Amino acid sequence: MAEPKLYEGRREGGRCRVTVDGQPLDPRHDVRRFADDFEWGYDGNGPRQLALALLADHYGRDDAALLDSARLMRALIETLPDDAWTLTGADIERSLAAYTQVPTDLKGLLARLRGEG
Repeated sequence: MAEPKLYEGRREGGRCRVTVDGQPLDPRHDVRRFADDFEWGYDGNGPRQLALALLADHYGRDDAALLDSARLMRALIETLPDDAWTLTGADIERSLAAYTQVPTDLKGLLARLRGEG
């Protein structure tokens, strides 16, 4: 069985540096460019780019990473500590599993009540 990947983020000289197993994490601008650089600790484009990159690396599937990137941003990325953090794939999976997005429109709420959403 392969060793679990280790994702690390830290601020260095005003920039956010993110690695996977010690190597720079590809921002995956080829999938979608939300922002030029990674960020975390709030809901925005930089955190969304980080969520996309983490999921693309973790899943190995760009379509699924793009689909789940907003959810991971809200479930985990916006809550990361400002200076430095460490994550594993298991942390990503737990955050996604624990996060429930509640629809705010009537159609979405009714669908959820009927068990369709």
